[in-house]
Amino acid sequence: MITEDQTDIVKFLSQAGSYGLPGPVEFIETHISRIFLVGDRAFKMKRAVKLPYVDFSTAGLRLGYCEKEVALNGASAPGLYLGVRPIMRGQDGQLHFGGKGEVVDAVVEMVRFDQALLADRLATAGKLTPELMTRTARMIAGFHQAAPAIQGDCGADNIAAVLSINEAGFATSHLFEPGAVRKLSDLFRDRLAIHAARLDRRHAAGKIRRCHGDLHLRNICILNGEPRLFDCIEFNDQIATVDTLYDLAFLLMDLWHRGFPHYSSLVANRYLDHVDDEDGFVLLPFFLALRAAVRAHVIATQVEEGSTIAEALTAEAKSYFSLARDLLGERQPQLIAIGGLSGSGKTTLADALAPFVGMPPGARVIESDRVRKAMHGVDAETHLPAAAYRPDISERVYREIARRAGSILKDGGTVVADAVFDRLASRELIEMAALIHNVPFTGVWLKGEPEILRERVAARKGGPSDADLGVLNVQLANEPHTIGWQSLNAAQPISELVGKIRAQANLGREPMVANLTGQAYSHENQLA
Repeated sequence: MITEDQTDIVKFLSQAGSYGLPGPVEFIETHISRIFLVGDRAFKMKRAVKLPYVDFSTAGLRLGYCEKEVALNGASAPGLYLGVRPIMRGQDGQLHFGGKGEVVDAVVEMVRFDQALLADRLATAGKLTPELMTRTARMIAGFHQAAPAIQGDCGADNIAAVLSINEAGFATSHLFEPGAVRKLSDLFRDRLAIHAARLDRRHAAGKIRRCHGDLHLRNICILNGEPRLFDCIEFNDQIATVDTLYDLAFLLMDLWHRGFPHYSSLVANRYLDHVDDEDGFVLLPFFLALRAAVRAHVIATQVEEGSTIAEALTAEAKSYFSLARDLLGERQPQLIAIGGLSGSGKTTLADALAPFVGMPPGARVIESDRVRKAMHGVDAETHLPAAAYRPDISERVYREIARRAGSILKDGGTVVADAVFDRLASRELIEMAALIHNVPFTGVWLKGEPEILRERVAARKGGPSDADLGVLNVQLANEPHTIGWQSLNAAQPISELVGKIRAQANLGREPMVANLTGQAYSHENQLA
């Protein structure tokens, strides 16, 4: 609901002379904000709206929330937020920044950056990369680890409040059939009942934090070469005080919806590698569904307000609604193990396969190199000495892989395990994890010609593997002749290998996703 007429303020902000900066003034509008771009600055005003989740109904509220926005975003995007500029009306009735008069509104002043460096623009331009998404995942993990843990509502109550906000949001729109909304709400409440105990445990463990709250691609930008979060939720502490994985889920859902399931899976796995939060993995599909529902009713609100692009927004809102419903489905958990000597492409294949397995954002990839580095308390790219690869330590690594896999399988999640698996004992350990939890198991052995493996290992730059040509030569000398798993040619294209594993594991589904134009396309295109 719009509460005040801001026409004269918008006119004032649309004139370059108001800022004393060279024009022209460019204009961007969202459902609760207007952004004016002029010179090397951006000025963001709050729209005079009052909705179930935000109240910008008075000038005093808008000024206060501008100040809060600057304070909250300073840590995650240093140098981007410059301050708050109140808009005054003088005795002559004219508007101006600061000085004497009545405060009638306010804007947040920011450094203007190249809009092409917004993550959503990079996605549209096809410029997202695995390396950038890995750095983004680690940046978010660090942000969450530094965020203050909040005591208050228990975990289940926190999510119940989100559901109530969603239900109130849907009630303001006539875009969706009431019966479909009731059915979706009932599904959410059913899933909440299933996850309630886990959510409460996570709250007790300090996983409820004052997070970003609006963590999607459009609120990530590249500043000085690094991905940064900006434009966090400042207007509703309840919305932003959430489980850290629910915060992350907005980005995962956004990537999935836009047609990038591979990056959604990659970000989820790299984030979990960094924070070691396996207990929450099984919650991700539910959290993604919640985020999709939020987008559905927020965009529906824009339609109700008579947006000039109502037709496109209607299609977009309905696609999010359908995604939320689909994400509340179920699939049988399973375990896929990928083995092979160094250079066979195990990790590349595991990451490519993960989006096709389990519910979005895909399978949890458990990689031996990352497990080993975590056991030694170092980052994945830190080189370990030879002593870290003693047989007794390697045995511990394989036991940890099996333990982690078993924990996720027990909770109903799906796992792709990535390790050499050249010893019978290590293969038996991972197979036993599937047997204990009564889930289907698929074992794959990547067989490569020695020359190809040597070329690949020699060409490696960075990454978690410490294997060099000396290690590979030892592996080649001891390569097992009989594996018992499906043998695949490591020289084949990744898309073909993924297809063969899917066929063997009965993974017939395509992760079809709707992008922002309402078109659907397959993840296969990203593997070509």
